[in-house]
Amino acid sequence: MSDAETSTGDDGPETVQINLRLTQAFLDDIDTTWEEQGFNSRSEFLRYAARDAVKHPEFSREGWKQIAASEHDLRTGEAELVSREDVLAMMDDDTDGE
Repeated sequence: MSDAETSTGDDGPETVQINLRLTQAFLDDIDTTWEEQGFNSRSEFLRYAARDAVKHPEFSREGWKQIAASEHDLRTGEAELVSREDVLAMMDDDTDGE
């Protein structure tokens, strides 16, 4: 078994503390993300992310990589957001050629 620590709080189920090794750059990205998205703490954000990954296993690792790459492109200015109206216009343009 691991060297995880457990505790039982008055307000919920038993929790287990784990150790996780990350690069400093990745940890910086995590910290930026949880703060921007309004989470109360890094732990809350990581629990949410882990819960989401477990509840939605059909969303592949490749899908997450694509989202991360798109986010990186947006942050570095290599891509720009497209409005809903622009997407609808592009869809209309595609159907006109058929």
